[in-house]
Amino acid sequence: MARARAGGIRFFMASAPPALAPSTGSIGTPPAGSIHVAKQRDSIGSWPLADRIAYLLCWIVGIGLCLIAAAIVLFMLVKGISYLNLKLLLTHPNAQPDQAHSGGILDPIEGTLLLTAVGIAIAAPLGVGLAVWMSEYQRPAGLARLVESGVEMIAGAPSVLLAMFGLALFARPVLAFLSQTSAGGSVFGRSFLTAGAMMSLLALPLVVAATREALLQVPAHVREASYALGKTKATTIRKVLLPSVRPSIANGITLGVGRIVGDTAIVVILLGAATRLEGTGSAPLLSTLRGTGGTLTSYVLFNSPAGEGNAHEKAYAAAFVLLLMVLALNVIVMRLNSSRAGTGQSLGASSRWRVMTGALPWIR
Repeated sequence: MARARAGGIRFFMASAPPALAPSTGSIGTPPAGSIHVAKQRDSIGSWPLADRIAYLLCWIVGIGLCLIAAAIVLFMLVKGISYLNLKLLLTHPNAQPDQAHSGGILDPIEGTLLLTAVGIAIAAPLGVGLAVWMSEYQRPAGLARLVESGVEMIAGAPSVLLAMFGLALFARPVLAFLSQTSAGGSVFGRSFLTAGAMMSLLALPLVVAATREALLQVPAHVREASYALGKTKATTIRKVLLPSVRPSIANGITLGVGRIVGDTAIVVILLGAATRLEGTGSAPLLSTLRGTGGTLTSYVLFNSPAGEGNAHEKAYAAAFVLLLMVLALNVIVMRLNSSRAGTGQSLGASSRWRVMTGALPWIR
């Protein structure tokens, strides 16, 4: 009786699908778990009026931003190319305030590169170290929260406030070795070292945010697999986690470089915004680092139509060079993001399989 009942059930289950098949012409029932409900694409005309207006405004804002960016690039392209030449790039500026008739922009270019190198050399290791500590250790918890709040506060602080704080800080006699001193012993507090130190605060939050976000996206089993192989936490961070988030670290550093290149307030207050590089001392590189100078942003500000340099054409040429730097940094960021998306920041399927099977070739 039970067998007959079971047989009846089997016969009912076998014959039920044709009876329950829809009348739209389907010829069978797909296996269990393979049914996918297709989402109908709703038309914009069926949306409420408020949603359609918001959608239209989004399109207008997006197209407007693209047009503004294109207008800036085209304007600087037309103005900059018409005045830019090789002699202008390879000639030192005139020491006189009037830059209209002689001199080039070689010193502002060198100052931009030097200041960026100093700032990012300080911000990159500090930012990565803070991100690792805040994401992997977080001890003591109160100090971690305090540091996180401090990083957020620095990210939102105007650069002119950082410059004023830096001027008051580096003018102390104990820090006189970082800048110039007068004959009377007073410390100026202006140099590439002091300006680069404050510039690093502009890039620091970007490096911390990019690195920390990438570390939080690394799956937990990656750390567990490394611990299972007998590796310490420090070795896991150094040999596993940091190599896996290298594209994000490079992304944060590149964004920090762009932040340093485009700032002007710190250059004016802590670097002097001089037209030429003026070193202090006899050591070749150290004298330049302890000396004053300017960057492309300060050169553009000084020689713009609103400035006092009376060299509008050279200002447009310098602005075009600065724009090329910014565009190059944007291209690098996009390439890093595309490479991170292609390889998978949180490790792809093949990498996860190697981790799960204990094959961690990058651990030595």
